[in-house]
Amino acid sequence: MKKRYRIKDNREFQHVFKNGRSFANRQLVLYYIEKPGQEHFRIGLSVGKKIGNAVLRNRIKRFLRQAFLELEDNIEPANDIIIIARHPTRQMSFNDVKKSLIHLLSKKQLLAKK
Repeated sequence: MKKRYRIKDNREFQHVFKNGRSFANRQLVLYYIEKPGQEHFRIGLSVGKKIGNAVLRNRIKRFLRQAFLELEDNIEPANDIIIIARHPTRQMSFNDVKKSLIHLLSKKQLLAKK
């Protein structure tokens, strides 16, 4: 995932939290806001310290980035998306994380119909 497609600034995170919509399942929380005219979606990832040590948190973020990379062509481009990992992601494999992410994206129609 290219760095220009990531949300890093705290102000942008707060904008999505305050003005966007949210949806969740047991493993992940998804916040999103529509940005008309944006050429590519942007993502922000948050994995709190309660999830585990730095190695585990970075592993979960790698899984999420890779899942977005594999789904890149199917995600609607005009959105800013923030994903917050919950405690059950500690024991999840990459395929489980990807399935959970697909579930959230499809529930909110953020996956393009192909």
